[in-house]
Amino acid sequence: MLQTTPTALATQTTPYFDVLDGLRGIAAIAVVLFHFMEFAVPDYADNFIAHAYLAVDFFFCLSGFVIASAYDTRLAKIGIRSFLQRRLIRLHPLVLIGSVLGWLSFRFDPFSDLYRAYADKSFLLFLTSCLLIPYPLVPERYFNLFHLNPPTWSLFWEYVANLVYALVLVRVRLPLLAFLTGLAAIALCYEARTATFLGVGFGGDTFGAGAIRMSYSFLIGIGIYRARWIHYSRLGFPVMGLLLAAAFVLPFSKQVNWLTDSVVVLFYFPFLVGLGAGAQLTTRYALLCRFLGKLSYPLYMVHYPFLWVFLSYVEKYKPSLSTFAFLIPIGMFCLLLLAYGTLVLVDSPLRAYLSSKLRSGKPLE
Repeated sequence: MLQTTPTALATQTTPYFDVLDGLRGIAAIAVVLFHFMEFAVPDYADNFIAHAYLAVDFFFCLSGFVIASAYDTRLAKIGIRSFLQRRLIRLHPLVLIGSVLGWLSFRFDPFSDLYRAYADKSFLLFLTSCLLIPYPLVPERYFNLFHLNPPTWSLFWEYVANLVYALVLVRVRLPLLAFLTGLAAIALCYEARTATFLGVGFGGDTFGAGAIRMSYSFLIGIGIYRARWIHYSRLGFPVMGLLLAAAFVLPFSKQVNWLTDSVVVLFYFPFLVGLGAGAQLTTRYALLCRFLGKLSYPLYMVHYPFLWVFLSYVEKYKPSLSTFAFLIPIGMFCLLLLAYGTLVLVDSPLRAYLSSKLRSGKPLE
């Protein structure tokens, strides 16, 4: 049975899992570093953080767990419309902010004239990015579903998962949920074996893989909460952070990588979510975990437009590894500052305003 612990700060409605927030922040930082490194060292076998693309699967698993813990007993009371409005307020401002940043970096990239080839379709790129409509248009840049801000592909599936949860999954009992999760696990293993790894789903040529990755991890996240697979322990945030980071720095082997990815996603990440939900949290790390949790989503949603500029620079000047060793830490630091500024100056105030409108019953104009 779920109980109040130092990690789950209970409120009248929803337990709060601080350690999981901290892990979300670590995963977001890993994603940014991975994107820098895949441009600096294209061969994943030489990339020390080559498995950080699996952070998306961790996000999906964490999302299923958190959504179930927050809304399994509340959705009937607040209604589907209110639930979807709350999710839009939580997620969509940064979708719009990322789209604006993506258009600006595409239009004014100082190292590339790629924009010229798509100038007549730039408004359509921007509109589809804002509305979360997949539009894979630019083969020169990996045929992303959302070229202006590629990480948006996972937000598209997050929206789908939230809608399916509100309409169907909130009422699905544990045996049927387990059956659906098993089917999704089979599909995940098949996809990993076919593609040779799970770093897929972001492009127009692997669209279906995104649905598979989301389906298993989101379902198992719900299952962890409903089955109460929460493991209470004395492990604190530093240990949990190291356990999560270990999954991202596993050696990359083309021969067995499909199996490595499958094991991590099927078993290791669900285990970490259950372990993190029950891990002890000292006052010393509570503020850090909450800060990392708040920063994670802005960082995830604003970093990639500037990665496109970084890639253009790399393609034009082909810098040495020593130059990368200098530029990447600076880039990481600047993106962390940008994410924090976006959170404090734009995202939080806008969400607070929209939330107050929702509570007052006034239309969200």
